[in-house]
Amino acid sequence: MLKIILCVIFVLICVFLTVVVLMQEGKQTGLGAIGGMADSYWGKNKGRSLEGNLTKLTTVAAVLFIVLALVLNLIW
Repeated sequence: MLKIILCVIFVLICVFLTVVVLMQEGKQTGLGAIGGMADSYWGKNKGRSLEGNLTKLTTVAAVLFIVLALVLNLIW
């Protein structure tokens, strides 16, 4: 029963991680770096923006993914 619950949680984390990664913007600045876009409000306060939150969520989901994969490997 525990294996089934952990597998369902693992699949949900996989789907969540995929969605969060696809929602992020690309890291290439392109022509925005020439015009000074990197020094804008959103560039300086990235931790408070949506992009910063998505980065934090990606990190947490990736850690949960790896830990749960290891646990499932030991249980299986």
